[in-house]
Amino acid sequence: MVDTLRILDHSPLGSFSSQKPFSFYAFFDSGLNVTEEMWSPYSITRQINDQISLAKALVIIAKESNNLQLAWEISAKIRKSQVLLSSSATRKSPLTMKESETVIRDMALLLCQAQQLHYDSATMIMRLKAKIQSLEEQVHSVTEKSSKYGQIAAEEVPKSLYCLGIRLTVDWYRDSKLQHEQMRKKSLAAGILDDTNLYHFCVFSDNILATSVVVNSTASNAKNPSLVVFHIVTDEVNYAPMNAWFSMNSFHGVTVDVAKFEDFSWLNSSYVPVLKQLQDSDTQSYYFLGSRGKDKTTPIKFRNPKYLSMLNHLRFYIPEVFPKLEKVVFLDDDVVVQKDLSPLFSIDLKENVNGAVETCMETFHRYHKYLNYSHPLIRQHFDPDACGWAFGMNVFDLVQWRKKDVTGIYHYWQEKNIDRTLWKLGTLPPGLLTFYGLTQALDPNWHILGLGYTNVDATMLENGAVLHFNGNSKPWLKIGMEKYKPLWDKYVDYSHPILQQCNVH
Repeated sequence: MVDTLRILDHSPLGSFSSQKPFSFYAFFDSGLNVTEEMWSPYSITRQINDQISLAKALVIIAKESNNLQLAWEISAKIRKSQVLLSSSATRKSPLTMKESETVIRDMALLLCQAQQLHYDSATMIMRLKAKIQSLEEQVHSVTEKSSKYGQIAAEEVPKSLYCLGIRLTVDWYRDSKLQHEQMRKKSLAAGILDDTNLYHFCVFSDNILATSVVVNSTASNAKNPSLVVFHIVTDEVNYAPMNAWFSMNSFHGVTVDVAKFEDFSWLNSSYVPVLKQLQDSDTQSYYFLGSRGKDKTTPIKFRNPKYLSMLNHLRFYIPEVFPKLEKVVFLDDDVVVQKDLSPLFSIDLKENVNGAVETCMETFHRYHKYLNYSHPLIRQHFDPDACGWAFGMNVFDLVQWRKKDVTGIYHYWQEKNIDRTLWKLGTLPPGLLTFYGLTQALDPNWHILGLGYTNVDATMLENGAVLHFNGNSKPWLKIGMEKYKPLWDKYVDYSHPILQQCNVH
């Protein structure tokens, strides 16, 4: 396995400097020829380093064989060898045969002892392979658990936001003044909500605080807030607290209207494929039974029931939601606005339906990333290298939408994917299919993505009009990115009595 001792007859090896513990960066500091030192067959430093490398592997095997005494002895010899190398580096003088002989011999004898215990090369390779496989399985298990826990953390409603919803609901039904204020604002907005000369924005959300940030940041940066109209659609559970919040607060004079999708009579299972799929037992098992369902191999992120939420799919029904409007800007509830967005309404979409920022600067944001190209329907109709784009800030021409029956296109693909063979995750894949050939690329500065992850370019953050916290690390969660959270926090009034009562921070 190893020579018990190599008798060396050579000139001094030179010197190197380091700090304890020993590091090979020391060679560079001392001016030694590292390549010559480490490749020379007569180098004491190389011999000791080779012994250390082999000994470290044997420590693992000895522990695996439950020979803890041998493992302890080898570890002790490793430390002695490292101390010798470190001392030579510290004094900046070469190792001599006299000072090295005992350490090399003792280590060599111990390595020979390990060989006699059948820790030969073949055994080492087999055991190290087994160890590597075991570690890989552990890493896979930990990664899977981390993914599940991260998904759970992202899906759970923080106690503070739950408290906010409860308190606002209580206030709404207890304080008649709030309801009167809401009725007053609705009467004032009667002619405004359908006025096509104004700037109309829509947000579909059940998150009161996040929606408030979207509205507040848009209003704060608008040149003419009085021309801005926000159409908020939520669900029945959050309708009262959402109304309460926007009735008790004003946002620089913008008009805010709150509706709930349960009031849309046309939104039923006979018209909407997603609602029809919710009645299917296989779909219910896939999304709601989790590991108890039939399919246990699909990652948890693909099984999130939120992807069947009507608040997510309502973006494909905007012309029905706002039948009298001609153009709207759609905003996700996890964005923050830091520029005036009124110029979006004068952009020429060139008879396209959707104005969006493309995301194909990297290859993994092209169509083949999101769609199943082994399916003939996908292969026949869509270029795998077509450029992807992002939901979150979109300009929709509703005149062209109605003319080209875009909702009908969405229904076609949604029905074809009832068995989830065309795509698995979310609303972006059906969006890519629905708006294929109907999307106009916008200047990238209009929509900056990635604030739910790390390393967004600082210049992009400064120049971006809409910053998108896509990903699990939302700014209202404890797992949110601290470095980007101030961009969102500046539009939250943490001194608000209800926010303080609910410990929102």
